[in-house]
Amino acid sequence: MTTLAHLRQPASAAPLTTIAALCKAAGDPLRAQILRVLARDAYGVLELCQVFGVRQPALSHHLKILAGAGLVATRREGTCIFYRRAPRQDDGLDALRAQLCAALDQSELPAAVTAQLSAVQAARAESSLAFFHRNAGAFREHQDLIAGHGQYGDTIAQLLDAVRRPGDASAIEVGPGEGELLADLAPRFSRVIALDNSPAMLARAQDFASRRGLDNIDFVLGDTAAGLRSGLRAPLITLNMVLHHNASPARMFADLAALLTPGGSLLVTELCAHDQDWARTSCGDLWLGFAPEALTEWAVAAGLKAGDSQFLALRNGFRIQIRQFIRPTAGPILHAMRTHNR
Repeated sequence: MTTLAHLRQPASAAPLTTIAALCKAAGDPLRAQILRVLARDAYGVLELCQVFGVRQPALSHHLKILAGAGLVATRREGTCIFYRRAPRQDDGLDALRAQLCAALDQSELPAAVTAQLSAVQAARAESSLAFFHRNAGAFREHQDLIAGHGQYGDTIAQLLDAVRRPGDASAIEVGPGEGELLADLAPRFSRVIALDNSPAMLARAQDFASRRGLDNIDFVLGDTAAGLRSGLRAPLITLNMVLHHNASPARMFADLAALLTPGGSLLVTELCAHDQDWARTSCGDLWLGFAPEALTEWAVAAGLKAGDSQFLALRNGFRIQIRQFIRPTAGPILHAMRTHNR
């Protein structure tokens, strides 16, 4: 029988015991700091042990409690498991979780924690740079194991024509690789900036441009943060198979949003999430692709809005997503994520 009390109770209402368990999970100081750290980036348990100076059994216990309360989720990357904040669960507690996390995000992390976070990010970045330093000469061979530029380059070129606005005179390519996309950018823009933090890879892109006679390209050594500091800005930015090599994809999106001029477009070509763990050793990948929702989440958090999307299925089982993200013409880009975990 349906009673008046049942009618008054929202279908998504959570029991008091569940609410109390969630508050208890977030109420421990260490667990609160873990949630703060996992706001945007994902970390493995050993990385978190380094950050907090806690032994693995103890940290795993805290993560289990947070997961049980729906505050953190796991993502398997081949043989590795990474932890991040949990997505919406539609269980009646999403608003409370959001309020708790919003309050945590306003707090400062201890200096020792921020120092260890920087060390973890630096180790990731150094691992990626070291791979490209060792394998620059075999870059194309490694890339072709997954997806060569010829398998998706025409689609990017078509999207370039669709999103380029009259008067857009410059473009930035972050991580130009062997330089193939520069051949599509150079005829469409009066000035192209090729930005790469690997000297070896930047030299290969420069050699490609020289052989093709592309004389309107400036080659800049550095990452996106260096590009911001030097004042680089453009109405169009391309990021072609780069994000899965980056230590902090969320932070990179924040940089890219700040590099865009108002109304500009960011074109991201990236692998969809996969389980081919060999890509770590053979291709130097830090991440095994990304769910489309993850790219959208990072872009929106950086102040961008989603535009066109295309998805290509390759014969070897991989899928590629080609995504457009747009910087609004009104309102500033809040670049707080640059110092989010520092």
